[in-house]
Amino acid sequence: MSQRRHRIATIPGDGIGHEVIAAGQEVLEAVARRFDFVLDWTEFDWSCNRFEKTGQMMPDDGISTVREFDGIYLGAVGWPTVPDHESLWGLLIPLRRELDLYANVRPVKLFEGVKCPLAGRTPEDIDFVVVRENVEGEYSKIGGRLYEGTPHEAANQVAMFTRHGTDRIMDVAFDIAKERRKHVTSATKSNGIVHTMPFWDERFEAAQERHPGIDTSVYHIDILTAHFVLNPDRFDVVVASNLFGDILSDLGPAVAGSIGIAPSANLNPARTGPSMFEPVHGSAPDIAGQGIANPAAAVWAGAMMLDHLGEGDAAEALVNAMAATLANEDTRTADLQGSANTKTAVEAMLSALG
Repeated sequence: MSQRRHRIATIPGDGIGHEVIAAGQEVLEAVARRFDFVLDWTEFDWSCNRFEKTGQMMPDDGISTVREFDGIYLGAVGWPTVPDHESLWGLLIPLRRELDLYANVRPVKLFEGVKCPLAGRTPEDIDFVVVRENVEGEYSKIGGRLYEGTPHEAANQVAMFTRHGTDRIMDVAFDIAKERRKHVTSATKSNGIVHTMPFWDERFEAAQERHPGIDTSVYHIDILTAHFVLNPDRFDVVVASNLFGDILSDLGPAVAGSIGIAPSANLNPARTGPSMFEPVHGSAPDIAGQGIANPAAAVWAGAMMLDHLGEGDAAEALVNAMAATLANEDTRTADLQGSANTKTAVEAMLSALG
């Protein structure tokens, strides 16, 4: 019987993306050997560095090239010399939209040993998942500017919510909740945004009917952010639009101690193409090249990738190894008040894997 093989496209990207992807690959290779499967890596240089040389973040055939892989492992996108709208709309957003990676799933968990900024909170209090709609909503290209450079200059941006897009992201959230504590919270702002958010609320009510047995709650986004801080133990799965989910999925890891350990899965639940997995922390130009980047988020993102590929036991072992290193000051990186660098943190994870 031949070994299971998974073809992975790696896009280290910019800054510390190169360091954490290399670290993640080393740990993923170790767990693959332990659980008897093979990861075949192919690296692509798509990045701001490439943009400055060629005027493109990725080549014209980039989407079709990665479509043939089983998964995409992304490091970070962004560099100070390239405008953010060029880097984001030149790489990350096209990948998400053209590969139909409509479900952005970001777990939030407080680990032992990680200092929580909320007084008195323990790991039992903070363990939830933010499910963000990833391809429509507020991040549309519909809109424009008029009378640029004049006193009458104007700009508008149209948020696009479809029934198809809204229903399917809510289905993902409810399905995740069925495997957890069976509770879904909806983020809305229907008291101020008079068209799209009441529509969102209506589709959430319809989702409740499709998924009986799941408890629900609805919060306006402003008070919801307050409850993330004051009452994080209330939440299990939180479903939100593209903009609201973007905000909540950064606030959540901050509440849990550090955005530096937060992973992200950009999922194509229909599996008509590869899903993409990445750390949330960004390219961190201020520490790039110093060997001190925290590899935990990339490793956790790698574990999510393995779970999506059907390697659930390996994914669990990987998260457990990561958690063990976070619990010890000697194997945590400096951003978590530890004394380890990237290399020693990786060595500790490899040791924990056995």
